[in-house]
Amino acid sequence: MASAAAATTSISSASSLPPHSHNKLSNPSSSSLRLSFSNSSLSLSLQKLFLSSNPNPRSSTILNVLKTVHGSELLSKSRDPDPLPQSHKPTILVSEKLGEAGLHLLRGFGNVECLYNLSQEDLCSKIAECDALIVRSGTKVTRQVFEAAKGRLKVVGRAGVGIDNVDLQAATEFGCLVVNAPTANTIAAAEHGIALLAAMARNVAQADASMKAGKWQRNKYVGVSLVGKTLAIMGFGKVGSEVARRAKGLGMHVIAHDPYAPADRARALGVELVSFDQAIATADFVSLHMPLTPTTNKIFNDATFAKMKKGVRIINVARGGVIDEDALVRALDNGTVAQAALDVFTEEPPSTDSKLVQHENVAVTPHLGASTKEAQEGVAVEIAEAVVGALRGELSATAVNAPMVPPEVLSELAPYVALAEKLGRLAVQLVAGGSGIQSVKVVYRSSRDPDNLDTRLLRAMITKGIIEPISDAHINLVNADFTAKQKGLRISEERVVVDSSPENPIESIQCGCELGGKSLILCRQVDQPGMIGRVGNILGESNVNVSFMSVGRTVRRTKAIMAIGVDEEPDKDTLKKIGEVPAVEEFVFLDL
Repeated sequence: MASAAAATTSISSASSLPPHSHNKLSNPSSSSLRLSFSNSSLSLSLQKLFLSSNPNPRSSTILNVLKTVHGSELLSKSRDPDPLPQSHKPTILVSEKLGEAGLHLLRGFGNVECLYNLSQEDLCSKIAECDALIVRSGTKVTRQVFEAAKGRLKVVGRAGVGIDNVDLQAATEFGCLVVNAPTANTIAAAEHGIALLAAMARNVAQADASMKAGKWQRNKYVGVSLVGKTLAIMGFGKVGSEVARRAKGLGMHVIAHDPYAPADRARALGVELVSFDQAIATADFVSLHMPLTPTTNKIFNDATFAKMKKGVRIINVARGGVIDEDALVRALDNGTVAQAALDVFTEEPPSTDSKLVQHENVAVTPHLGASTKEAQEGVAVEIAEAVVGALRGELSATAVNAPMVPPEVLSELAPYVALAEKLGRLAVQLVAGGSGIQSVKVVYRSSRDPDNLDTRLLRAMITKGIIEPISDAHINLVNADFTAKQKGLRISEERVVVDSSPENPIESIQCGCELGGKSLILCRQVDQPGMIGRVGNILGESNVNVSFMSVGRTVRRTKAIMAIGVDEEPDKDTLKKIGEVPAVEEFVFLDL
């Protein structure tokens, strides 16, 4: 057998299991180790070797396979955790104002401290005492904040959509989950975008200021109609989609650019997806709804404005940094851009002498996109629920620096999530600690088309299970992939279509580990005193060194599995002696 073989562990939801084998010694023609589960039974099989159990729920049965897998109990999502004593409640720091409904939820779970207008120095001094931090857009959660937390900070909640004020890379490195509240203020932001669009088209802000200055200038503030005009929506996410829906109701022709937007969703709203250049070249109005990333930073600049139709009008309720503000002033001055309506700015608040803010063809609001009573309460509740869920150890559909998994997928994969992590732990521990693992291949078998099978969550959980036992750092869903890359561990995935019930999203998961040469003996035996000693003595008498030994059982004094790692290959006589032990029903030797 090759010195670097694949030790394979798999979880399967198949309802049929292999027949019982009574052979004392199995012929190891392969090094395939398989852990299977179904709704009614569990089996651990190696060639003909397996252990079957009495019916048990999936989530608890696997914990009985080997004691080395993990000692903690799974937290069932069907019940809330027991109330924590006051001294053990997590500390949640709220650094910006949050709606009372959200604070009420937080206070029911942890110790809440509301400290507003903290300087960076004050925040860094306080954060080491906190398990969670909730911010809006004004607090900068920098790398220094995560370093000052000294590993205690578990989750940062952004009460809103944009997360450019949080250092995501640092959060990931320190294993801190970042969650946001992307849905509660969607309608408010879309409504504000439409309000700015209509107000700009009819010069509402300028006419209002003129009248309050004692003037009556009807001829100066002649506007433009919206009906029949082309609106380009740059960023067709939740807010962009809602703006499109409302703009269509105003009689506008709507086009959109978003490289990640599904074409069928756009078609359902009567919106045409076009290229970036086509959008800006044909639009009468351009509404921005894109996130601020290194790619979108100042994407609207001199070159971009030069490609636009002369007299175009700009609305921005997204992030201020996507516009080069100096370039926009130049475009306004030369008439390329007729008007702009802005709710966000590169620096907030902008300076009082800002040429952009003071420009007569610009209408501005102080970041009011989410500022409705309904949205504020909704955001507060949404972020509070996300933070509490994260502190409970639950997976969040609004996680920013972890696999973004839709709620319906989370629900469907819930029975597999904890098992996937245990699978990784079992695989790495059955190969004596995993210090020699070089690469991991995960194979998913399902009746579904690979494009309709979202496995990112399961991959992350397997990665966590494999890495954590061999890492000196705490590994969680957030930093599992990052740590794997740091350690040079290559992880690949394969999806295989099989003929099975479409009701089950996953038929089986197989985890293959490529590693240096190791040897393993697996025994199925009667659970009785003295078994470890008897087998250990046989190996010791043959000068075979044991590197580790683990025993797992399903029911006391019935059946058990013993895994023994050895440094040398036992000779045939030694293996024969092990097989002659009366309580050993079946065993196999693997040279990995």
